[in-house]
Order: sequence, then C-alpha cells, then structure tokens
Amino acid sequence: MMLPLRIKVLLAGFFSQLLCLGIARFAYTPLLPLMQQHTALDDASGGYLAAVNYLGYMTGALLAARLSNLTVKDRLYRAGLLIAVLSTVGMAFTENLYLWSFWRFLAGLSSAGSMLIASALIMHWLISHQHRAELGVHFAGLGLGIALAAFLVESMARLQLDWQLQWQLFALLGLLLAIPAWRWLPKPVFSPVSNTSASADRPPTKRFLRLLLLSYFCAGYGYVISATFIVTIVERMPGLAGSGNISFIILGLAGAPAVLLWDRVARKTGYLTAIIFALWLQALAILLPLWFNNLAVVLASAALFGATFVAVVSLVLTMAGRLYPSKPAKLMGKMTLAYGGAQVIAPALTGYLAQLTGYFSIGLYLAAGFVAFGALLITLLKFTDRTAQQLDNT
Repeated sequence: MMLPLRIKVLLAGFFSQLLCLGIARFAYTPLLPLMQQHTALDDASGGYLAAVNYLGYMTGALLAARLSNLTVKDRLYRAGLLIAVLSTVGMAFTENLYLWSFWRFLAGLSSAGSMLIASALIMHWLISHQHRAELGVHFAGLGLGIALAAFLVESMARLQLDWQLQWQLFALLGLLLAIPAWRWLPKPVFSPVSNTSASADRPPTKRFLRLLLLSYFCAGYGYVISATFIVTIVERMPGLAGSGNISFIILGLAGAPAVLLWDRVARKTGYLTAIIFALWLQALAILLPLWFNNLAVVLASAALFGATFVAVVSLVLTMAGRLYPSKPAKLMGKMTLAYGGAQVIAPALTGYLAQLTGYFSIGLYLAAGFVAFGALLITLLKFTDRTAQQLDNT
C-alpha cells in the first residue's frame, strides 16, 4: 500500500525524532543509573553531561535561527541524522568524561536538526502544498522515542547486557531509523505558493516576544529536570527501586498520542490558552512525586508530564511557524534558544544540589516554580497583548 506523500513527509519527521531525540538524546536518561553503577559518573558529572548535551542543542538552535536558505537547511537536516548515529555509537567506546562531553554535545546538535530544521522544512512543505500547518505527528516521535529508549534499556537490562553494548545496539537501531527519515522528506522546491507566503507573516509585538521567550525559558527549566533525572529520582524513592525505566516508558507513551489531542485543543481554545493549561498541568506533574511516595501516583505523574511537555513544545513551535510561515525556523530558533538556555543551567544546578544534599527535592520544587511562573506570564499575555488576542481568535 502506497502512503500519501503528506503522510510520508510527516513520518520522515516522526522517524527523525525517534532517532535524534529518542535515541541520540534521551537514551542517556534511562542508561544513566547503569552507567553510574559501572563508571565514575556521579550526580554532578551526570548533570554536567546533560548540560553539555543541551549546550549542543542550543548551538544548533542558534544556527537554525540564522539560516534562511532551504537547501542549506535540508543538507544540515541530513547531516544531523548521520551525526545522531555517530554520537550514539561513540558513547560506547570511552569512559572519559571529556570524550563523553564531545559526543553528548554532538547528540544535542543533531537533536536541534530534528526539532527545528526538520520542523521548519515540514512546515514549509505543508504550507506550500496547502495542507493544515500542524506538527502533531512530527512531535509524536519525541514522546514515542522516549518510551522506546526506556523500553529497550529495560529489556536489555533483563538480558544483562552492559551499558557499552546497549549504546552500540541503539546506534544500530538509529541507522535503520535514519533511512525513512532521509528518504521520505523531499528536497525543498520553491513554488508560487511558498513565494507568496511572506505576505501572511504576522510579526508579533516586542512585548509579546519578550514575555513568550521568558515563559518558554521557564518551561524549559521545568522540562529538563524530569527529562534528565526522572529515572534516577524514581529509583531512589523508598520502595520504588526498579521502577525508574517504567516511569520513563509511561512518560513517553503518554506524549505520543497526547500531542495530537493538544492540536485539537488548540483549534478550539487558541494556542495560548492551550499552552497555559498544559503548563499548569506540567507543574502539577513535577510536584506529585514530592507529595506522594506511591508507584501509582509516580506513574500518573510521569504520564501527565509526558502529555504536557511535548504539547508545550509542539504548540509553541507550531505557533511560531504560523506567525512566520515564510521563515518559520527563525522564530523557532529564537524560542528554542530560550528553552535551551534553561536546559544548560537547570541540570547542572540540580545535579550539584542533589550531590550536595543527597536529594532531588529542591531541584523539583524549583522546576515546578519556574513552570508555574511561565504559565502566569502567558496568562498575562493572553489578556493584555494584541498579538496574543489575535492568535487566540484564529
């Protein structure tokens, strides 16, 4: 059965997310406890490696924000697929912190290619071919990629495979995923529709941009703590040892279908209203494990977190593409620089605090506070800004 071209294009992004985010970026989270058992990695150095990964992601976002040539973007997207595989296999052949840092930086760089450059290329293709400009299918790969990474680590752990072999097997799977991600995204072609899309650009006010960037920074801070440390946090909770990877699987599985549902919510309520709702739920998801030491609550928290953090990313970047349909990657890149800035600071600080106190509680309260503040900023925008009111009415 031949798939429609639109479905192939969306699935190319989906598979790139599985590779560049699910494997190259997020396989590190469920593998971290195993690596800490068999190497010199501690909480502080584990947080440092996460920060370096996000620094690579930020570098990629900065590059994406400066690019306007679609042909160059296409080449960088394809290079990112190869870098994702290379950086994954590289983790298996060293125990040197500096070499690990190099590979984690490259993994972060490749994930920006899937998250931003692929998003912009797909958005451009959808608009050029007069399809609905929604990226839910594309970002479903992020949630499913997280679940896939955690499921595979759990399965390989039951087979008692060491952490080096697990990285190698992840790289082999990544190579297979790169094939549809490469082949199904058409090379960009300029069309009359795309050339006239600049007239549809709706530049927001400076105040709108400042508050949206600050809010997205707050969302990034909250997201990265759970995304990096959730497996380690759950493993250390009394009576929950052995449940860390399950929570990460639940987190990812909840994110995959939820992002499609949030597209529908945004159609009904407007983008900003949907983002506000998602941020408040995300803050609650971060706090639940602090209040209830119970497996059912922890898994519910993981599901709620997965269903909301992917939604925030998808909704914000889709909104950026709708504001600038002629050059979506520029605003997407700026937004991701704000999101990525938090991701460089937060894991290093949280890892340091955990090393100092022996607990992740302070880091989780800080994360929830940042997310709640981000929700308040978007609420302020919704009721006081002209651009915000126009967005929620379209």
